[in-house]
Amino acid sequence: MSITLEKFTKSDNKLLKKLYISAFPIEERCPYFIMMNREKRGKSEMLVARDKGEFIGFAYMVCDQKLAYLFYLAVDDSKRGQGYGTKIIEAVKKKYNGMRIFLAREQLDKSAENYAQRVSRRNFYIRCGFEDLPCCIKEGSVVYDVMGIGGIVTAEEYHKLIKPWAGFLLKIVDMRIIEKQVKE
Repeated sequence: MSITLEKFTKSDNKLLKKLYISAFPIEERCPYFIMMNREKRGKSEMLVARDKGEFIGFAYMVCDQKLAYLFYLAVDDSKRGQGYGTKIIEAVKKKYNGMRIFLAREQLDKSAENYAQRVSRRNFYIRCGFEDLPCCIKEGSVVYDVMGIGGIVTAEEYHKLIKPWAGFLLKIVDMRIIEKQVKE
């Protein structure tokens, strides 16, 4: 297994979009065309994960000089359970070495239908070196727990990072760090 993270090409677009739509519920998805527009304008990075040239998945990143927000991570259905997620995280950590890396993940709500999957996902990120941070991220109608490597992310830092990416969306979509809401 030899994972590389490469900037996406137009030939990846169909696979990326299909995986994105299948991997994330609609309430957690930014419109795909907006994501790709931001990538094209240099406000994010769509990184395709490959193993010996074969499409494995992707990491969608929003970064500034200090922070790297792992906005989306997905592994192709046929490749799950083979260690590729861990390898993609390792490649992200290497690429953004020296930066604080953070992500938003579903809260551990025991009443959620996919509670076991949420616990499994949290444990996966812990095995990859992430820690729970004492805050949440609200994006649209969804509140996420935050995990990170390298220290906390303040509300001000998040706003400074996300504002150039979101632009006009901030007028219609609530995107901010909020105080931790415990649902465990």
